[in-house]
Amino acid sequence: MNTQIDILQSQIRPRSNLEKSLDRGFIWLTRIFALAVVVILLWISIQVAIEAMPALQKFGVSFLVTSVWNPVKSEYGVLPQIYGTLVSALIGLLIAVPIGVGTAVLLSENLLPSSVRMILVFLVELLAAIPSVVYGVWGVFVLVPLLSGFGKWANANLGFIPIFSTPPTGPGMLSAGVILAIMTLPIITAISRDALISVPSSLRQAAMGLGATRWETILKVLIPAAFSGIVSAVMLGLGRAMGETMAVTMLIGNANVINVSVFAPANTISSLLANQFAEASGLQVSALMYAALVLFVLTLLVNILAELIVVQAKRI
Repeated sequence: MNTQIDILQSQIRPRSNLEKSLDRGFIWLTRIFALAVVVILLWISIQVAIEAMPALQKFGVSFLVTSVWNPVKSEYGVLPQIYGTLVSALIGLLIAVPIGVGTAVLLSENLLPSSVRMILVFLVELLAAIPSVVYGVWGVFVLVPLLSGFGKWANANLGFIPIFSTPPTGPGMLSAGVILAIMTLPIITAISRDALISVPSSLRQAAMGLGATRWETILKVLIPAAFSGIVSAVMLGLGRAMGETMAVTMLIGNANVINVSVFAPANTISSLLANQFAEASGLQVSALMYAALVLFVLTLLVNILAELIVVQAKRI
């Protein structure tokens, strides 16, 4: 045994100075790349904050609780846009999460032939490759008329419920939420599938050995074990939904009002920026930058919340 060790040690030559220098250079290069991400993020946030400073000084916190957006009178407030951003993203998640997680379970377990699973995986990934403007055009010509029929029925029969209290007039909150659900579905499905696949097979075997059925194993063992990854997928989808611009701009109606009904037109911060930034001037530019800063903070809070949930789930 000692002879074999001596032979192996004799075959291992010491590393040259060049190899050591390359290793150190690679380590420092990765550190620089990681630091560059932080620098770029800080640079963007600081630049947006600087451009938003005139509006910050003039409007302060009232900018967040005011519903008027009137460039003629230099009156600005983003409360309707904050409401539209959060509610449309929430509607999208309510639709996308059960479908995405269910699809991830279907693709991660041996519930379908392998050839069919590969086709479904390809189709899910293809959804992520479709440009958002294509989703918007499809939504205008297909989704809005389809939801209009449902909206008329819901308003006529369930109009006493606040969320169905107004008849559909075309683009609105619901159509924007549905398109966001379709657009976030690939993210939630792909990451949830990876989380489920990474669960050790010993957990499946142990659950089956204890007499659990396949669905009991999935619902009570696999999903709880992959919960942190699923939460990360949901939060990443939420961040995508909150920042989506073109498709939402085409489908939400772009009305600066707050209405509980999901059939009423609304607006989001991203849509506001897309619609007005090209023609803005003076204080309006600063107000739009203030709105962009609000969206930046909302996204940051979502990511912090996701990290806290993941850490807490790992402790459990």
